[in-house]
Amino acid sequence: MTKMACVLEPPLRMSVLSEVTASSRHYVDRLFDPDPQKVLQGVVDMKNAVIGNNKQKANLIVLGAVPRLLYLLQQETSSTELKTECAVVLGSLSMGTENNVKSLLDCHIIPALLQVHHTAFPGLLSADIRFIEACLRCLRTIFTSPVTPVELLYTDATVIPHLMLLLSRSLYSQEYICQIFAHCCKAPDHQTILFNHGVVQNIAHLLTSMSYKVRMQALKCFSVLAFDNPQVSMTLVNVLVDGELLPQIFVKMLQRDKPIEMQLTAAKCLTYMCRAGSIRTDDTCIVLKTLPCLVRMCNKERLLEERVEGAETLAYLIEPDVELQRIASITDHLISMLADYFKYPSSVSAITDIKRLDHDLKHAHELRQAAFKLYASLGANDEDIRKKIIEAEHMMDRIVNGLSESSVKVRLAAVRCLHSLSRSVQQLRTSFQDHAVWKPLMKVLQNAPDDILVVASSTLCNLLLEFSPSKEPILESGAVELLCSLTLSENPALRVNGIWALMNMAFQADQKIKSDILRGLSTEQLFRLLSDSDVNVLMKTLGLLRNLLSTRPHIDQIMSTHGKQIMQAVTFILEGEHNIEVKEQTLCILANIADGTTAKDLIMTNDDILQKIKYYVGHSNLKLQLAAMFCIANLTWNEEEGSQERQDKLREIGIVEILHKLSQSTDPNLCDKAKTALQQYFA
Repeated sequence: MTKMACVLEPPLRMSVLSEVTASSRHYVDRLFDPDPQKVLQGVVDMKNAVIGNNKQKANLIVLGAVPRLLYLLQQETSSTELKTECAVVLGSLSMGTENNVKSLLDCHIIPALLQVHHTAFPGLLSADIRFIEACLRCLRTIFTSPVTPVELLYTDATVIPHLMLLLSRSLYSQEYICQIFAHCCKAPDHQTILFNHGVVQNIAHLLTSMSYKVRMQALKCFSVLAFDNPQVSMTLVNVLVDGELLPQIFVKMLQRDKPIEMQLTAAKCLTYMCRAGSIRTDDTCIVLKTLPCLVRMCNKERLLEERVEGAETLAYLIEPDVELQRIASITDHLISMLADYFKYPSSVSAITDIKRLDHDLKHAHELRQAAFKLYASLGANDEDIRKKIIEAEHMMDRIVNGLSESSVKVRLAAVRCLHSLSRSVQQLRTSFQDHAVWKPLMKVLQNAPDDILVVASSTLCNLLLEFSPSKEPILESGAVELLCSLTLSENPALRVNGIWALMNMAFQADQKIKSDILRGLSTEQLFRLLSDSDVNVLMKTLGLLRNLLSTRPHIDQIMSTHGKQIMQAVTFILEGEHNIEVKEQTLCILANIADGTTAKDLIMTNDDILQKIKYYVGHSNLKLQLAAMFCIANLTWNEEEGSQERQDKLREIGIVEILHKLSQSTDPNLCDKAKTALQQYFA
């Protein structure tokens, strides 16, 4: 029986399809009538049949209406009225499902509508404005569909100039073209192409258009052009429209009597210009206009998407600037206002519109994400603000819950917030401990995407500082293994964080922890990290070595097992092309080795290293001289066994002469150290 069913299925499907499409076929057939008047009537009837009817749209596409409509649209013999009606039907078809749009794209609708490839026919540049608007409306719908690759606007170099020429034709053409540009500008190279085509100059005057929709789309265009783009932002500052500078026009659009959408988009423009460096953070248009406007958007009276956008834009605006963080934190009780983001929509919600409530329940996680982002920015630098945030009701519980939410974006924002708060010594000792934040954090680190891993591992670095009470339990939960695995990552930020956390872990640690780290990391990996191409990885690895090689018994113990390789690595770095900081850190490691009891011999029996110490103590850079001086001081200290032999050897290679010179140094610190070392010789 099952076999029979399988055989029967396809014909069944086909017959159903033919029944459905049969009723639509006559619409398509009429497009092929030899009488132009009947064709026109056919297109008009088709237009009326498809409006608001997705099923009918799909049927007509299946039956091949699109190529025929495009053909009629491009025929020189077609009347303007017919072309316009064809464009209207295509526009209606594109308003249907995403599959409809895909079908239209497959028929190359974009070049056809732009008439770019038909030199004989001027296409959109033809005189009839209704035809132009119908084509542009259809293009707008197609370009703003999620299934249309935005690259299609840029692959053909004639498209943008073509659209620019049409900007002056009518208010609708301005609205649709700005909407296309705003939607398709998604990356820096898009911004550059649009900028180079003169978009800024061509749409600036539209900000004072009599049409609200035109003003709004032009404003959206500026916000996407300015985002993270210093070149565009620097230009915008000086653009004049009717004798007024653009930033002043944006400020007018921020006023409370303007529609919310306009206030928000104008605030974005000013925010992006400020972040790109073209408006100062202490400019009144930021402090007294943009910032308060964005705080207003966080009010619970606003719609969900307005609150989300307001909070995220404000987070971006204040992120690098402590003064703006302080001002925001005391504006309109912002910190407690954000606590409402976690209670929405509540069961006793004031929303009477059932559709709205359903929408908001589906999107409530976006509010939590936005609140975490804004808390992270607010608490980035100031200890008092962090305290206020943590004291907001149930804050730590909310972060802990956020770390295990199903939405990756909420998890990332919660980790960012935790990272920001973990910069506080006070909070690490109190709230973080009370809520055992390290547990969910370690869980997040098990198998998260890279962007979460980077922030979570940075937070872990802070929880592993020596004064943090979380350090012990984190160690017991297998952190060494986890962090060692991070140092193997392809992503340099993860390698840095892995090694940085190990460095913090090794600081003033007992011998067992240090041995665990060395075992977990393996000597091979440690030396691989010492030749890492990323200078931050190298610096943190040197920091780890320096922390491992502290306190005498540990120094002697580690050098007895790994001495040969460590000395090779030190030589390798001191000979390499590295910056001052790297070499200084390496000399400090040597100074630590020189402080060991038996480890000293590894320096004293290595003529190459002794010559390097001599070279750096006479170097032109003060930091390197001081670091090399520590090595000499530890080697010549005469209360230790064998000091006489060591002093003699250093005298032989000319170190004492250098010390005499340095005892006359103009730098008090260096002069002091040289005199102390010389005293060891004469004590």
